[in-house]
Amino acid sequence: MTLMQMQLQELPADLKRERLPRHVAVIMDGNGRWAQRRGLPRIMGHPHGVDALRELVRCCDDWGLEALTVYAFSTENWKRPQQEVTLIMTLIEQFMRGELPEMMERDIRLELMGSLQELPRSLQAQISKSTQATHANRGLQFRAAVNYGGRQEILHACKALATQVQLGHIQPDKIDRASFERHLYTPDLCYPDLLIRTSGEMRISNFLLWQVAYSEIYITDTLWPDFDRAEFHRALWTYQQRDRRFGKVKS
Repeated sequence: MTLMQMQLQELPADLKRERLPRHVAVIMDGNGRWAQRRGLPRIMGHPHGVDALRELVRCCDDWGLEALTVYAFSTENWKRPQQEVTLIMTLIEQFMRGELPEMMERDIRLELMGSLQELPRSLQAQISKSTQATHANRGLQFRAAVNYGGRQEILHACKALATQVQLGHIQPDKIDRASFERHLYTPDLCYPDLLIRTSGEMRISNFLLWQVAYSEIYITDTLWPDFDRAEFHRALWTYQQRDRRFGKVKS
């Protein structure tokens, strides 16, 4: 842990606890460019990205946030070179195995979302083990999106509702936002108040398309492996300066 990280173990004084986002979502981007700028192969950035994720989870827990959702692997990421895909899957599995004792100690609940049945069997087994072990934990809700796509999630919900209609369990005119949301991957999780994207890219890349409708968006040029507590502090401070009206006007 760096000196800055040690100094930021407690919630910074310039952040108002009552105005912290309940739920933060993060698109972790820039591992490959981080490695290339150091003369390393692209894939060497991913282990350093895991280090950044580990520290962010700890930071969210230390500062009392309710939920953290990260984009770990998209449905489109299968198009990457096989060596890179294999490394990412291995790192996800190692992360869950290695962090499980600390998650239990910190009372963190781990969940995953996406088409998990398409993942390697050893990873599926570790997902099952880690999520079952942390299921009763009541601290930070940490959710990782793996083999996830926002459009895919919406189609999944539509198909589930269509099946319910076909079986006669619900009438089409009774379908509302609440019934639709029950079939998303996040039925028990509040919407993200803040969406962070690293590396300066100005897009949401098929991530939580339904859920981020009213999220505040924070873009930083910082590449993901360099995203530390100081950077997270900056994102939260910026969030707290914004006026969230949800379509209303000031009275």
